[in-house]
Amino acid sequence: MSRIVTKEFLSENVVKLELEAPLIAKKRKAGHFVIVKIGKEGERIPLTISQANPDKGTITLIIQRVGVTSHKLSMMNEGDEVTDLVGPLGHATKIENVGTVLCAGGGVGIAPLLPIVEAMHDAGNRIITVLAARNRELLILEKEIRAHSDEVIIMTDDGSYGTKGLVTNGMEEVINREKVNLAITIGPAIMMKFTSMLTKKYSIPTIASLNSIMVDGTGMCGACRVSVGGKTKFVCVDGPEFDAHEVDFDELLMRLGAYKEQEIEAYSRYLEVIKNR
Repeated sequence: MSRIVTKEFLSENVVKLELEAPLIAKKRKAGHFVIVKIGKEGERIPLTISQANPDKGTITLIIQRVGVTSHKLSMMNEGDEVTDLVGPLGHATKIENVGTVLCAGGGVGIAPLLPIVEAMHDAGNRIITVLAARNRELLILEKEIRAHSDEVIIMTDDGSYGTKGLVTNGMEEVINREKVNLAITIGPAIMMKFTSMLTKKYSIPTIASLNSIMVDGTGMCGACRVSVGGKTKFVCVDGPEFDAHEVDFDELLMRLGAYKEQEIEAYSRYLEVIKNR
């Protein structure tokens, strides 16, 4: 069991939890994730480690309420314990000095982008980060991202903060004015698809951190399989990061929507139950 040390809502449906996990905090690197389970019969969900404090023995997870388990997690309080916490899992981000790195984060994808931005900046790269959200209220971790970026560009769908437009608009602005050596994109699959299409047009190497459906996190179940360069890969053990230009995003989007109706139905039932308590 892992105890929740601190809890903070970043927006109405996004919560930041700091959990006791000394061994994970010590081993964690940028790009790693964990599998979390609440209750003996609970669902296993993957969550990227946004931050870690080895001295304190804690890791920080950022959760968006989109289903039953994520909602249950968001309702837990300081002092409560999650039943199982396994990690660090996946391959760490390859950190090296390549020059100028253009980082693009959308929605809660900004959370897993943060440790990568920090590590790439510490490696001596020039970091330009484009953050995107539907509106100002949904933009998270701006202060933390700014602390490790040479420049930050904010894009919002409604223009309530920064510049009105999509993340690709902000990225292309940078690409048109200076040489970019590497791009990193993390966010909704549809966002990563279009950011990778943009960088492919300009022949910029690009890494995408994928968010496929995942169960065990060890390569046993095969639920997270995705096609990369025409070959089947497992996001949990081969990723979560891949060459974005080789990823079959249309297949990924199809697989992400495979259980959408069941997820919506289960979440609706759950919300009705807690409403009537």
